[in-house]
Amino acid sequence: MAALLALCGGLMWGVGDFFGGLASRRLSVIPVVVISQAIGLTGLVLWVLVAGDPFPGMLQLLPAAAAGIAVLVGLAAFYRGLAIGAMGIVAPISAVGPIVPLAVDAAHGTTPIALQWTGIALIVLGIATLSWEPAGIGRGRIAAGTGLALIAAATFGLFFVGIDAGADESGAWAVIAARGAAVSVGALAAAVTSTSLRAPQTLLPMLALVGLVDTAANVLVATATTYGSVGIVAVLSALYPLSTIVLARVVLGERLPGRRRAGAALAIVGAALVAAS
Repeated sequence: MAALLALCGGLMWGVGDFFGGLASRRLSVIPVVVISQAIGLTGLVLWVLVAGDPFPGMLQLLPAAAAGIAVLVGLAAFYRGLAIGAMGIVAPISAVGPIVPLAVDAAHGTTPIALQWTGIALIVLGIATLSWEPAGIGRGRIAAGTGLALIAAATFGLFFVGIDAGADESGAWAVIAARGAAVSVGALAAAVTSTSLRAPQTLLPMLALVGLVDTAANVLVATATTYGSVGIVAVLSALYPLSTIVLARVVLGERLPGRRRAGAALAIVGAALVAAS
């Protein structure tokens, strides 16, 4: 059950990320994130109220709220990275987030096994291959969006830690806490920066799709952590770049050279090995 939920959640994340990246090419990142998150939150609250899922308590949901703030930062960085860089580069780099749960485990005395060290090595090699753009003999530059993708990876990893701690009583309520915190902080950021939260009507269906798909994916992943190891959940849900890359190829005609395809594969396989328990 945990594997199925995590896999479905990861693939849905990839779909939401693709359309979130597209929307960020036409609108500022802050309104894209806040509006889509608010739409997803509204749908989830209605679903929980109809289902009658009991409220677990504020204290139990605090880790999930912190996870929501972390993922808000991550989504803002990720969508901006997708907007300015190649989706086939940014998405795989962001998938190295399982390193964060691994570091938390290490802090509690659980050290990486040989398979995980192999994964770390593959991640480093994959990131280097993806992010470096040759510009002649002995010269080159970092690919656009690489730094933002790394920020997204770190905060997505923190999301796993927080949502795992907050979803013990209810996965749906944990995501509500995460989404509520994200929308509140995002709205505050918009007010401080004087950023309008209005979006063109033609863009609203895409933002609704992003919010609903992303929120549903979060519920699936949060629920998956209650059925099995967070490492296994992280492994399967970290495969979300596959959906993004496929959609970028089919919809946008985005093509990556063989070297970059190999780098993407290394990063994704490395993320899977690192999160493996």
